[in-house]
Amino acid sequence: MVDAVRPARDGAARLLRRPAVAPLAVLAAGAAGAGYLWFTDPHDSGHLLPQCPFRYVTGLLCPACGGTRMTYDLMHGQFAAAWLDNRALLLAAPFALALWGRWTVEGLRGRSWRPRIAPWAQALILLAAVAWTVVRNLV
Repeated sequence: MVDAVRPARDGAARLLRRPAVAPLAVLAAGAAGAGYLWFTDPHDSGHLLPQCPFRYVTGLLCPACGGTRMTYDLMHGQFAAAWLDNRALLLAAPFALALWGRWTVEGLRGRSWRPRIAPWAQALILLAAVAWTVVRNLV
């Protein structure tokens, strides 16, 4: 009985190690989330969308606060409202989408890929996130 289970388990493990599995899983999760969000207006209360833990604890807006509302507004063609929800996240979204796209393409080609971001660029991204947090909580 144990020997009959081992090939199936080994096959599943091999499948999960394929480079395309993770980016395609992110796509599936994103599609499911987008499907739920399409019919759930985050501007209204009484939905099952999670609260921002940073805002819950501190009362301050984090760099990503408003991202759910921004996504909802983008999906419904309300670009000006999306800009007001979170400008920084709206400007960063195309870069994140490009990184995910490259990850997916490389995975489908059978290659593992991890972005290489220089330490100075990482520091700049962190500094921009901190500056955005400070600015949006002061204004």
